[in-house]
Amino acid sequence: MHTRPLGRTGLQVSHFALGTMMFGPYGNPDADDCARIVHRALDGGINVIDTADVYGGGESEVTLGKALRGRRDDVVLATKFNGSMGADPNSRGSSRRWIVSAVEGSLRRLGVDHIDLYQAHHPEPGTDVEETLGALTDLLRTGKVRAVGHSNMPASDIVEAQWVAERRGLARFRTEQPHYSILNRGIEREVLPVCERYGLGVLVWSPLAMGLLAGRLRKGSAERVSSGRLHWAGEHMTDERKLDAVEALAGLADQAGLALPHLALAFATAHPSVASAIIGPRTPAQLDDLLAGAGTILDDDLLDRIDEVVAPGTDVGPIDVAYTPPALTQPKLRRRST
Repeated sequence: MHTRPLGRTGLQVSHFALGTMMFGPYGNPDADDCARIVHRALDGGINVIDTADVYGGGESEVTLGKALRGRRDDVVLATKFNGSMGADPNSRGSSRRWIVSAVEGSLRRLGVDHIDLYQAHHPEPGTDVEETLGALTDLLRTGKVRAVGHSNMPASDIVEAQWVAERRGLARFRTEQPHYSILNRGIEREVLPVCERYGLGVLVWSPLAMGLLAGRLRKGSAERVSSGRLHWAGEHMTDERKLDAVEALAGLADQAGLALPHLALAFATAHPSVASAIIGPRTPAQLDDLLAGAGTILDDDLLDRIDEVVAPGTDVGPIDVAYTPPALTQPKLRRRST
């Protein structure tokens, strides 16, 4: 495991990061097993762990916090806010009111006095980005968070946030966490170039395409999609276009003498704008398998052949849990009223 700069934060992060979305009711509810995953990851050279307040309704943060006792200083600890944390319509989003409350909840559940990277989980079109950056700037000044970032942001929103920070004298977002895998390469078109232009560190989520590139779910196989995966990914897991692409990629991996997940992870970390790829194992055995491919490097010929299966800058269908702009989900925003 080697480290890379996380943009211009000054932080060095391992090229694999541990994601903990699967810690809790929709993945692995065994806290002791999750702790073993955390310790194996740290022992294997991973130094960045990513979670979110909304994962398992807070259970992921609680489980991770207990697992990190005695090892907190070994970790670049990242969490996220924005998702709904209760029935109150104000217990979510990117307003100052919610951010100052959400950070206290995350600190309490994690059992720490500061968060290394605090990220807006999704864009919030109804909230002025100046409002969000103002609250995050104050958290940076108090030392409760050490760097701030965002996730799933369109390129235009990334640019706007950078301009607002400069013009208003506020802290800048320093990182972006987008979805990126061989099956979903859309961020290569604008998001990654914009991140590079502004010096943002990039941590990509689901480089195994929510498990499609893990090598177990194949077209025509008897392998069943777990209820946890279906909860998060829905139709993504049964999209025929994606399953066809997986078959082609599995053939490339076989010819190269590689396991398909190792090929997929090496692809995600081969992009020069990517600092780290977030892996989300549900069991220690899954983690061990992924760590075994940490040294895999793809040559130009193999990368060219991957490009033939999924062209650069394109997506093989959407991914259900990725951010979709409101104008695409709400017809009224696309139609002139009469």
